[in-house]
Amino acid sequence: MHAAVVVFPGSNCDRDLAVAFRNAGARVSMVWHKDTDLPKGVDVVGIPGGFSYGDYLRCGAIAAKSPICQSVAAHARAGGYVMGICNGFQVLTETGLLPGALLRNAGLKYICKTVGLKVETSASAYTEGYNEGDTINIPIAHHDGNYFADDETIARLQGEDRIAFSYTDNPNGARSDIAGILSENRRVLGMMPHPERAADKGHGGTDGQALFRALTQALATA
Repeated sequence: MHAAVVVFPGSNCDRDLAVAFRNAGARVSMVWHKDTDLPKGVDVVGIPGGFSYGDYLRCGAIAAKSPICQSVAAHARAGGYVMGICNGFQVLTETGLLPGALLRNAGLKYICKTVGLKVETSASAYTEGYNEGDTINIPIAHHDGNYFADDETIARLQGEDRIAFSYTDNPNGARSDIAGILSENRRVLGMMPHPERAADKGHGGTDGQALFRALTQALATA
């Protein structure tokens, strides 16, 4: 599997994401935000956490207009895989590749801690390494992680089994406790928690490993 990790000014989890992909057996290319094309043969694009462009305007809004995001959107529309974590999730909603928006945390404070997540579906390349209903522990680190969408969108996500993860104890006010969602074709994942920060024993937990291993295996055999 060939993964491309996009780097924006203000990204601070790009290396962590690259290491998680490599440790799962993927070949990784780092891609700069001003690049106009993704490397040839890329299977999955990873958009990392951080504070792209200083979170000016709205979190992820400027990054979504960067040159490389046009290629990321084209990759997704052609059936390619895209994974956005934290700020990356914000970027994916700003590009329109995922529905909804990430608002300021309900408590109006930045939150950095490990939280419990319920695996809502195992029917995706990202989540098939877990069992539906599993509880995993993954760190969060965000100020604007409060997922919002209208009633119709929430009902559609639930009805189409597109909620990937939900919080067991909602830390930010997200509607329906949503922590991560999938696109209609289940190839685009956006999630606020950081699985790349729970992918090595040195992190104090390895519950994120299964996500990267499952994705690598699924794409290697596709």
